[in-house]
Amino acid sequence: MRLLVGGYSADRGGIAGGIGVLIAGDADSPSAGGPLAFVGEAVAASSPSWVTWNERTDVAYATLEAEGTVQAYCRVGEGRFAPLGDPVEAGEAVCHAAVSPDGATLVATCWGDGRVVRYALAADGRIGRPSFAPAAVDPVGPAAGAGAGGASDVEAAAAEVGIDLTALGLGGRGDAGLFGGRGLDEFDGVELFGGAVGAGAGGFGGAGVEGASSAGTTPVEERVSRAHQTVFLADGVVATSDLGFDLVRFWRLVDGRLRPLHDVALPFGSGPRHMVWHPSGHLYVVTEYSCEVFALAPDATGRWRVVSGTPLGAGTLPGDSAAELAPSRDGAFLYAGVRGSDTIAVVAVRGAGDALMPVALVEAGVAWPRHHRVVRDTLLVAGERSDDVVSMTLDIRAGVPGRVRYRAPAPSPTCLTPFV
Repeated sequence: MRLLVGGYSADRGGIAGGIGVLIAGDADSPSAGGPLAFVGEAVAASSPSWVTWNERTDVAYATLEAEGTVQAYCRVGEGRFAPLGDPVEAGEAVCHAAVSPDGATLVATCWGDGRVVRYALAADGRIGRPSFAPAAVDPVGPAAGAGAGGASDVEAAAAEVGIDLTALGLGGRGDAGLFGGRGLDEFDGVELFGGAVGAGAGGFGGAGVEGASSAGTTPVEERVSRAHQTVFLADGVVATSDLGFDLVRFWRLVDGRLRPLHDVALPFGSGPRHMVWHPSGHLYVVTEYSCEVFALAPDATGRWRVVSGTPLGAGTLPGDSAAELAPSRDGAFLYAGVRGSDTIAVVAVRGAGDALMPVALVEAGVAWPRHHRVVRDTLLVAGERSDDVVSMTLDIRAGVPGRVRYRAPAPSPTCLTPFV
């Protein structure tokens, strides 16, 4: 199997010179369980931190994070690529790009300024002009409730059970403690984050809005939008995460444009980073700051809500930050990278997909596991700060990775993307 390796170059403190090529196992085999070999650069590029592949056109797209642009690359030889057109504007610290299932649309997300950007893709894979989606609104900030939906998720949830937060002096923005320093324990039965919040409420590690993510909590007045990932769901629905405003934003792709549907607010300061769509219809979200996984699902009206959640495991440490989230081949397990303690968290998916249970926390075998990918019974992990990629065999029944089997040097790797 061949993979494109995104990485950081000197302008982002790394040593990569562009997009690299990694061979995992036999180059002609769908399995990645054999020896690893980094065979060099496919093309020179400035901090291509994320690389995605368009199977319909055999074109790769990279986010050039330091430059704030996205760039298309076409194949010009065996494992060699060249720029296809000029770089196109995205936004500050653009960090992720995803191609729609029909190969006609590219959506980029920007960590630095929160931009969500849509592009039409030409038949040959070239990137069209940027179309900037509406900016996110902080659900606990000064402009909360000013978006298309009117009231914030918090206010709407309270209204459903007859609580007027504005009359109580709690509507609109709060401070870092949310609702003027008062937690939701005072509002027993409010439907928020998909379940009853208040005395005796379980799930999410036993934490409410305030306590779920103290490691990443930022005062409201300092919060900024930080869009981080895009996932294409069914029926033209698109989800994007906003790590800075603790949001998962839902859109509908209509005639190639992103039309806002609604936002789902996660616990304050949790930092939703990356997401995985599951065949059960659930969307799983890993939170960078609080090191948790949440399950989201649509209700009968099509509005998405949080239905469950769990910490990644008791072994995570203060200051840890979660990175990537990837499912096992059969969808029975989720794997989350944890930077700091440098581990891989294993979470079991049970029931109809709405039950999550931490199973294990194992050594990642690298420093700063920025990205990982499951290929059949093999877990490939990119160590951004150890400059290497490792492979581990997965126990299919228990879902737990074994020890590192193979290792290959790779410069400041941040993304692993299979290509053919």
